[in-house]
Amino acid sequence: MSKCTICPRQCGADRETERGFCGADNRIRIARAALHMWEEPPICGTGGSGTIFFSGCSLGCEFCQNALLSQQNYGTVITAARLYEIMFELESQGAVNINLVTADHYIPYILPALRSAKSDGLKIPILLNTSSYLKLSALEMLDGTVDIYLADLKFTSRDAAMKYCSAPDYPEIARRAIAHMTKAAGKPVIENGIMKKGVIVRVLVLPGNIIDAKASIRYLYETYGDDIYISIMGQYVPMPDCRHHELQHKLSSKMYRSVIKYACALGIKNGFIQDQESADRAYIPQFDCQGVIKQC
Repeated sequence: MSKCTICPRQCGADRETERGFCGADNRIRIARAALHMWEEPPICGTGGSGTIFFSGCSLGCEFCQNALLSQQNYGTVITAARLYEIMFELESQGAVNINLVTADHYIPYILPALRSAKSDGLKIPILLNTSSYLKLSALEMLDGTVDIYLADLKFTSRDAAMKYCSAPDYPEIARRAIAHMTKAAGKPVIENGIMKKGVIVRVLVLPGNIIDAKASIRYLYETYGDDIYISIMGQYVPMPDCRHHELQHKLSSKMYRSVIKYACALGIKNGFIQDQESADRAYIPQFDCQGVIKQC
């Protein structure tokens, strides 16, 4: 793809010969394809979510817990045909969905495999696990293919988005993206504890950014009510490359509880909260290319 404009960065890279801002070229690169038990309950069920972790990222948050992938582009190159096989392999292992983690910058490259898997009998939902830093034109490509959106609303403040991601346009772009996801997926459908379609929006509570987290939660509830699920995350883990002082410390239990209390006061019913024991590096997956190479 020459002069790439898939994401809002619109870096214009010729991905046939170079990498874009996201770190990707014209090849699909992934770092792990395995069952994952640490997503929201209706995403994991008892069988696990069939997560496929893609390399690179168009947003590049300084606090990313998957920095090995998002910033260092760790992973193995695979073909679209191999991606197709991986989805059926995960289904056969008991996955309750196919969870595409940070696949935004690969959408045109992976879309044929997604469509083929659906048409060839993949029975479990396809889920896009996204930062929400997406152009509508990219999202529209997925209409009719993605069943579940596991989205972020990282910031409401342009200043915070600029400070931590160098993306001051993030709030408005993410809001537009979430609006499209909600329209495309419709109201949540959960059967026997497993989500089949719908939208979950995550708000990660960052140290020093409590007001912004509350603003994001309020916006989501006032805009969508119970037509989406809101996941309030307290799992923040300081990463070695965090430059800003406030991000060099874990979120306090007191601050996390204050955000939960605020959400309850708003009247949110369709929501998830976390045990703060999840704020531990032990819950970050091992990126060892498990499930990537086909076993003979």
